[in-house]
Amino acid sequence: MREFEDANHWNKTAKTYKETAHLFTALFAADALKYVELCKDSKVLDVATGTGALALEAAKTGAHITAIDFSPGMIANLKAEDIKNIDALVMDGQALGFPDGSFDVSFSIFGIIMFPDWAKGMTELRRVTRPGGVGIVTTWQSGGAATFLLLGQIRKKLFPGRQSMQLPAAIEALKSSEAFAQAFTRAGFRQPKIETITHDFLLDTSDLVEPDRLFGMSPDWTSLSDAEKVLVIEEVRQLSAGQKMLPVPSTAMVGIANC
Repeated sequence: MREFEDANHWNKTAKTYKETAHLFTALFAADALKYVELCKDSKVLDVATGTGALALEAAKTGAHITAIDFSPGMIANLKAEDIKNIDALVMDGQALGFPDGSFDVSFSIFGIIMFPDWAKGMTELRRVTRPGGVGIVTTWQSGGAATFLLLGQIRKKLFPGRQSMQLPAAIEALKSSEAFAQAFTRAGFRQPKIETITHDFLLDTSDLVEPDRLFGMSPDWTSLSDAEKVLVIEEVRQLSAGQKMLPVPSTAMVGIANC
């Protein structure tokens, strides 16, 4: 089992992940919400909610949000927000415990792509979305995003020929718009539309004094020796050219489909 498939991994890193990733993923969540109109009567599902970026933003519309994640740590963080129109539940997105057609709109913002059986996750998302509803899923382009993308690029430069971390299988399987659209169709969705969106992850170079906090979730970092980590930190500083913030352009595909 790879780390990102292990709930215990996310339980241990839930606080740090929220601190380092939430504001960034919230940008893409806000983009995904632009494709639908929600109101207080809307029933919305957020699969693999993680830091709750989508759930928290969607809740501002007054819609009723059901957010699920297989990590109790992630769900505890979201429950602590105490938002009355969000129900946060520990649940496996590959086997959703809801009747068919329970939701008007179902989202998964970089969640389903982490599943061991991501195709099953897509099928389950479709099953619980009502006829006439909408399903929205996001995935990263090849290479991933944010610090994961940056580390992969730096490793290729500093340690050519060394194998980098294995990304989730879905990122490779869904790397083209055509493949992503076909996955929606196989899951039972109709008329899929794929959009491409890029946002900068802003790496605060002052955080390099605690590099494990920045990079510690990536095997591309934890597999390095201490001496190699020093080289990586120096490369990041050089890339920043003395600026406090180093932008890391990260591109996602947003798939929107009817049910």
